[in-house]
Amino acid sequence: MRLRILFILLLCTLLFVSCKQKTKETETILEQPKTETSSKLPKKVLSPHTSTMGMVGDAHIHIDYSSPGVRGRIIFGGLVGYNNVWQAGAHMATWLETNKDLTIDGKVLPAGKYGFFTIPSKEDWTIMINKNWNQHGKDDYDEKDDVIRFKVTPIITDEITEHLEYKVNKLSETEGTISLAWEKVTISFPFKLNQ
Repeated sequence: MRLRILFILLLCTLLFVSCKQKTKETETILEQPKTETSSKLPKKVLSPHTSTMGMVGDAHIHIDYSSPGVRGRIIFGGLVGYNNVWQAGAHMATWLETNKDLTIDGKVLPAGKYGFFTIPSKEDWTIMINKNWNQHGKDDYDEKDDVIRFKVTPIITDEITEHLEYKVNKLSETEGTISLAWEKVTISFPFKLNQ
């Protein structure tokens, strides 16, 4: 009987020491500093995908785009060359969707989804609203698919808009404006609900 008790005590002691050793090993592993690869944060997106929406009367207007930053660069006449087609955003072409027919520059834009492109220049910008909304950049842009094409005069300021920003502004129940601002440039154009 004594031998059995001694054996059980010895077994319990071994188990206790073994468990204590495992706990120490676990604590040591937990206390080790994180390696460089495990502590890396996700990379910041330089041109985040975003959208803007607005209601004018019962018209819902949605603009979807990627919003690049200025980041100390010359944008218009630099990164975005003058007199070249630009997808008016980064990555995929910017698109505009309306659930109601709109009148822009005296022309009717039927309800639907469209690519939004520009040709910036120092004096004026050409705005193109194009049937082909699902494009990467301006790669597939074709002038023959333009539904509406018109010119606007840019507003130049000393104040910098760091990230490209679109707005749909309500002026009344039947009228509004769409604007684009980036770097020191803002362009804006009016639209009316086609009643």
